[in-house]
Amino acid sequence: MIPFFRRAGLAALLLPLAATMAPAQDTQRIHVAMLQPPRSGLSPLSDDAFKLSRWSTAETLIRLDAAGDPQPLLATEWEQLDDRTWRFTIRSGVSFHDGTPLTAAQVAASLMAATRAVPKPRILDGVEMTVETDGEDAVIVRTGDADPLVPNRLSSPQLAIMAASAYTGDGRVNPIEAGTGPFVLRKINGVTSAHLDRFDRYWGEKAKLAGIDADYVNDGTARAAALRTGTADVVEAIPVSQAALLDPDLVHEVPMPRTNTLYVNTQRGPLADPALRAAVREAINREAISRTVYEGRADVARGLLGPALPWADGLREPWEGAAPRAPEGTKITLATFSDRAELPEVAVMVAQQLEAAGFKVEQEVRQYAHIEADALSRAFDIFTLSRATVLDSGDPVAYMFSDFACEGSFNISQLCDADVDAALARAAAAPAGDARRSAIIEAEAMILATGAAVPILHERVIQGEGAGVANAERDPRERMLITEHTTLQAE
Repeated sequence: MIPFFRRAGLAALLLPLAATMAPAQDTQRIHVAMLQPPRSGLSPLSDDAFKLSRWSTAETLIRLDAAGDPQPLLATEWEQLDDRTWRFTIRSGVSFHDGTPLTAAQVAASLMAATRAVPKPRILDGVEMTVETDGEDAVIVRTGDADPLVPNRLSSPQLAIMAASAYTGDGRVNPIEAGTGPFVLRKINGVTSAHLDRFDRYWGEKAKLAGIDADYVNDGTARAAALRTGTADVVEAIPVSQAALLDPDLVHEVPMPRTNTLYVNTQRGPLADPALRAAVREAINREAISRTVYEGRADVARGLLGPALPWADGLREPWEGAAPRAPEGTKITLATFSDRAELPEVAVMVAQQLEAAGFKVEQEVRQYAHIEADALSRAFDIFTLSRATVLDSGDPVAYMFSDFACEGSFNISQLCDADVDAALARAAAAPAGDARRSAIIEAEAMILATGAAVPILHERVIQGEGAGVANAERDPRERMLITEHTTLQAE
């Protein structure tokens, strides 16, 4: 038998060796190449919220399952008290990354900050919402109108619950060390990178990885090269043109509720004429674009909503819009952005098809950050956009209202049609289920009949994952990517 003091000494010698030889899973950091840089300093009240969500640093009261149904997250249960009132019970034992506790008061303050934001989060377009505490462990959410989708709305990453320290008082929100997720955001390097560490006091399962290093890589070829060389472990949105050059085992297609659409200016310029908008619609050869640009890795659009919502196609009926008239050399501007590598190629083919139909087309392509303001201010006749259709709530009504209602915050087409607004209102008021789905398809048909939108394709995103990566999320809604379950084995 080895004497105790000798055994203790031997153990002391072996521990460092064991630490060296054992898999260092919980010390591994994962490197991620993101598609776009932040637009608003990673504010959770902007589209940057989806980065915070994909890094599992900011959490919401509710999360959606694969079917789009609400599930508990920071809220453990909820009940509808009447058509306009809901009560949510707040999870106990949760700490923000700055060490302060999650409370009902801070949940209410965080959600009310979102309602006052300018611009409002998309999920709150057309929604009047107030939040107040109900004791120490619950909040009451009231809406101005009956709203059957309140739990779904509260799943939006733009309604993440942040610590009081995040709110600076000038309308800005600083997400550093302010979330509740398994990873804590430590550093933001402008539009270059962000760094996160594991949060060891996370209320749920401890993250397997020690941290996340995220770089913003606009160029699609560079993102593909990062996967091929091992510079990045996980890569967002590999261009179709690059997918064939990569090891097939590292490339994963994810069907997306995302539609490549022509947004047609209905208020100013030659396409204010419905007959010319109809001529645009008739000129587009979707099959040729899918075959040439996407190499068949996309679904030809029959409406705004694609195969990610399988119920949509079965409910559609024929609709009629204005009859087209010959363009006869009408000059139009067609614009898009370069951040998604396929969009400039789509724009080229669309321009060729429009010119073959008799239009004269001038093209403009810039980075999204440099073109969004012009697109929203009606500077172009047509804007080509890849748009997520159920990004925020798991329900397409929010997207349709944002993009096509008179008061929509992302109404690039400048559509303001009383019948469309009425149809969207009916869809928004309908209870979840078959009645709501039928109302949604009715609204879709009315939007398409105006010619304000010409859907081309429903995309599939190509996500790259290195050979050592396991349990990275392949999320059609683009909410999740690296989670507490993601692991990375050294090769």
